[in-house]
Order: sequence, then C-alpha cells, then structure tokens
Amino acid sequence: MDVFAFYAFGAIAVLASLLVIGQGNPMHSVMLLIVSFGALAGLYVLLDAPFTAVTQIIVYAGAIMVLFLFVVMLLNVPREEPAPPAVSALLGPTGMRLGALLSLLLGAEILWALADMGIRRQESTASVSSVALIGSGIFLRHAFAFEATSVLILVAMIGAVVLARREQS
Repeated sequence: MDVFAFYAFGAIAVLASLLVIGQGNPMHSVMLLIVSFGALAGLYVLLDAPFTAVTQIIVYAGAIMVLFLFVVMLLNVPREEPAPPAVSALLGPTGMRLGALLSLLLGAEILWALADMGIRRQESTASVSSVALIGSGIFLRHAFAFEATSVLILVAMIGAVVLARREQS
C-alpha cells in the first residue's frame, strides 16, 4: 500500500508541476503549485519525515503561496502574453549564450555544493533528532541565510508592486 501511495503522490507532484509551467492563466498555475506542494508533503510523510512535511505545508503551501497569490492578484494579469518581437530579437543569440553560461554556472554550483555536502557528511554523521535542534540550527548557525531569504522575498514583492503600478496619464 505504501508503494502505491508513494507512486501516486509522485505522479501527482510531477503532473501538477508540469501543468504549472504549461498554464496560460497565472491563477491556475498558482493553484497547481499548491497541489504540487501538497503531494510533496505526502511524500515526506511516507518517507517518515513528518517535520519536513509540516514545514512544507506551513511555509510553502501557506506563506509563500499566499505571497504568490497576492502578487498575481496585484498584477491582475488574466492571461500570459507572449514576449514582444522586439524583446525576442533583442535576446537572440546573445541571450541564448548568456542563458547557456548561467546554466553552466548553476551546474558548477550544484556540483560544488554536493561535493561540500559530502565532505561535511564525512565529518559529522550525527542526525538531528529533535525539532528544538532544528530550530536552533536555523536561527543560530543559519540565521544569515534565513534572513537573506526573507529580504529576497520582500524585494521580489516590492518589485512586483512597482511593476504593477499604473502610470498616471
């Protein structure tokens, strides 16, 4: 039964994620992203990680998705519009080269992070067994990353408000 549930949650997560990027209506994309987050939480429960599942629901399906819904409703975009031909021509081969370079940099960063994680795992193999240890780790050792993420989300929201602002004619 657990194997069936695992594959069902996995299929729901993959299908909902693919539909998120295939939708023309931003509101439907946001709702499908919530479905994907819920399926991921189900996978975490099946993998015996209830704290991660609850965090997934509270942080992502709760707080982040409320922010996304707020921004989508603030922008009031009924359908996604294709890029104007001038923008497409502007990006052209240079934009593709820049995209390829950024993809290579992302791949290198992922490899570096995985190698660093392997080194740290060899140094310390103790597992975190309590929520108090997880909380103290987030707010003591990783406080800068936690706050930097908060500031990044705030800047993104302010940027969306500035972009959505209508000019007075």
